[in-house]
Amino acid sequence: MSANKDRPHVFVLPEDDENRQLANGFYLLLDQNIERRLRVLPVAGGWLKVLDNFVNDHAPGMKRYPRRYFVLLIDFDGKPERLEMAKSKIPAHLTDRVFVLGALREPKDLRHALNHSCEEIGQKLAKDCREKSEATWGHPLLRHNAGELARLQVQVRPILFPSI
Repeated sequence: MSANKDRPHVFVLPEDDENRQLANGFYLLLDQNIERRLRVLPVAGGWLKVLDNFVNDHAPGMKRYPRRYFVLLIDFDGKPERLEMAKSKIPAHLTDRVFVLGALREPKDLRHALNHSCEEIGQKLAKDCREKSEATWGHPLLRHNAGELARLQVQVRPILFPSI
């Protein structure tokens, strides 16, 4: 189902299938009335492709849709500095509506550490967001997202969890 472009909504652009599964798990925890506010896009096929895809295909359209937010879901491959590298590619006028998140290494490492499927982890992350908790987000493979998560709590949480 597509998002209503006139209402606040969030697009998630995943790097690979495991990141897509994380996003789908997050989506599953949303109230049915809210589902249309989140759309998981097709897998980009690499973190650099996520950035290229966003900059070339999605950033131009965000001017037409000022209520659209983006989550770029990438693997950090053990390189926390990748956040700044990724953010440097985002056009300056969009930085307050684009968020870069992901596992410190790869989602499979997170899956093994938490002993859950990516979809289940996505549900736990959504529950954390809904409840303003860090039970899962505080894991060593996710805590590097703290700055982006704080921004998400302000901008995106009211869109996806409005009654809380």
